[in-house]
Amino acid sequence: MKLFIGLFFKGFSFLISLLPRFVHDRMGDLIGLLWFDVLRIRRRVAIENVGIAFPDMSLEERTSLARASLCHMGRTIVEFALLPFLTKEKIARYFVFENFEIADAVLKPGKGALMLTLHLGNGDFTTAAMSQMGYPMSLISKEIKARWLNDLWFGMRKKHGTQFISAEKSSFEILRALKRNRLVIFVLDQFMGPPVGVRTRFFGKETGTAAGLALIAVRTGVPVLPCYTYRRADGVHVARFEEPILLDDRLNEQNITVLTQAYTDKLEAIVRRHPEQWMWIHRRWKEFRE
Repeated sequence: MKLFIGLFFKGFSFLISLLPRFVHDRMGDLIGLLWFDVLRIRRRVAIENVGIAFPDMSLEERTSLARASLCHMGRTIVEFALLPFLTKEKIARYFVFENFEIADAVLKPGKGALMLTLHLGNGDFTTAAMSQMGYPMSLISKEIKARWLNDLWFGMRKKHGTQFISAEKSSFEILRALKRNRLVIFVLDQFMGPPVGVRTRFFGKETGTAAGLALIAVRTGVPVLPCYTYRRADGVHVARFEEPILLDDRLNEQNITVLTQAYTDKLEAIVRRHPEQWMWIHRRWKEFRE
């Protein structure tokens, strides 16, 4: 079964790689429309979430934004098939990189960096590209329960040099990755309740956010680099670093929540720039129960 799935994916990937970018985009849009308007999977969740973030929008505007988000997710699915054929020579065809000198400067002392990011654009595609460019990437991620899908999903990205850290056993591996001067990626835009999460506000509404990034930042003093990716209208991906979020002298383990809120505020600002490309189907605003 595993061999069959692998051969099928390779054949499918090869066919996708032969098609021009605008065809990839239309295929992704079709997947998004099927998901949102036909299967209607989490359609109401997406529309309600947009309403929480942008209460002044009409129902028609909320629906349009939620639909656009699913179309971008569809494009991400299609682009996953391009990973086997993503080489260093092809990166310039798909990507534009902004402010990467910030990451270079932070990594220069050899103590690694903590990377703050979110489900916007196609982060997996960008991570693979950065790995190809020589950036040592370590991504904290949960495993997928379906073994065949887990092997396909992670195996394809590992081939580009990305290393993965299990979310369940992460602390030691994170510290080891930092000692090896790696970029450790925290995807911090999903709900997380106690005891791992702390109470925060996102778009003005209470939610829970994982506190692990703040704890590691306080423990190590390593800078936190916001980084995100988004698609331009022509289909090219823009990968952008922003100035590091440094520790305030007053911050310590007693106010980890303050630091986690600062990270959450940064992610909110990024979503506001490209709301049509964020993953609105996630139940971000669950009740935080201590």
